[in-house]
Amino acid sequence: MYRKILITTDGSAVSSKTACAGVQFAEQLGAEVLVLFVAPEYQYPIYVEIIPPSYPSEDEYRAAMRRAGHEHTQDVADSCAKRGVRCEALTAFHESAATKIVDVAQQQGCDLIFMGSHGRSGWGQLLLGSVTNKVLQHSKIPVLVHRLIKEPGSK
Repeated sequence: MYRKILITTDGSAVSSKTACAGVQFAEQLGAEVLVLFVAPEYQYPIYVEIIPPSYPSEDEYRAAMRRAGHEHTQDVADSCAKRGVRCEALTAFHESAATKIVDVAQQQGCDLIFMGSHGRSGWGQLLLGSVTNKVLQHSKIPVLVHRLIKEPGSK
């Protein structure tokens, strides 16, 4: 059915649980996994005449984001290794995570995007936007959205 599944991660608890479910899904199908962390592009401080000395340079920022990406994707890669699922990890930079997810899936020959949803609705979703919704709008390949079921009494 699916041979190569793109699993996204942003390091959040929702993303980690979704990634675990994605790895289990890939194992059941005998598919390989491409795990992707998308970091925002470097932003120069605006409205200041002099960049503060404590502000990271572009190289420092990119190195820090690569380390964060490696940390987040390594958890998924370790889970894949335990289950015998072939895995490749990738950290990418782009202003729009959704655009980059769709582009990477296409460039890497993925036939499914497996991602989570933070479950925002109403004004929260409208104001904050939703990476998942944007991926659903722009992807030409199937997108499987994993929703976490909230425990009774949890917020």
